[in-house]
Amino acid sequence: MKRALQALGLVPFTAYVLVFLLIPTLLAVVSGFTGPDGFSLAHLAVLTAPETLSAFGASIWLSALTAVVGAVIGALLCWALAALPENGPLRRVIDAASSVLAQFGGVMLAFAFIATIGAQGFITALLREHLAVDIHADGVWLYELPGLILPYLYFQVPLMVITFLPAVVALRPGWAEAVATLGGSSGSYWRRVGAPVLAPAFLGSLLLLFANAFSSYATAAALISQGSQIVPLRIRSALISETGGSLAANAGVLALGMILVMTVVMLGYGKLMAVAARWQR
Repeated sequence: MKRALQALGLVPFTAYVLVFLLIPTLLAVVSGFTGPDGFSLAHLAVLTAPETLSAFGASIWLSALTAVVGAVIGALLCWALAALPENGPLRRVIDAASSVLAQFGGVMLAFAFIATIGAQGFITALLREHLAVDIHADGVWLYELPGLILPYLYFQVPLMVITFLPAVVALRPGWAEAVATLGGSSGSYWRRVGAPVLAPAFLGSLLLLFANAFSSYATAAALISQGSQIVPLRIRSALISETGGSLAANAGVLALGMILVMTVVMLGYGKLMAVAARWQR
């Protein structure tokens, strides 16, 4: 009876996952295998189309680049934060800000960048009027694929701080003292102890950042109104096309491709974080 009562607490969350995640995912995937006469594999050819391969390549490139840059910057911030008192005001402010900024995306983030470094943004106008520097002299790059790098880094770096900081804080001072007692230097400590211990957590956080960027849609959709350079925008194009009904199956196939990529990435993330958790107990 006690176990049954405890399981009841999972009912709201289970219902939420079922209604808003599992069922829409299944419907999207099933639509990719549905043709006029029922079950069909004909739509799978969309995955090998040149424009689809180009979109997946662009998505992977954008996700990998922002994940690597965000992971490096975030790791340096974690290293600096670990030296601060855990309950100090600066540490608490940065922790709180990271939690908020990691979730700050979508239309609001796109608007913030348009208002600051867009074609008529505040910083753009300031540089043009006072320094005679036009950051959009060769075109408004903010509304193209390279323009997504800065907005993505805006939420990638705080996410890295949230996920990687616990691993950095978990490094035990006694390990460094033991290496020093045995005659080792600071460099040998990081090569033989610190880096191997932090590597699983760092790589796991890197994969999480990749998955976060790969699945992002709202920021890209708000900045790029024309074209479908990345997979989420190609899915949008298929769903809102004037021939909508005939392209819904294509959207399902593209969603299936994204699910496969995300599954591989998250499986790797789970294994790496399981290894990292052993050192944080």
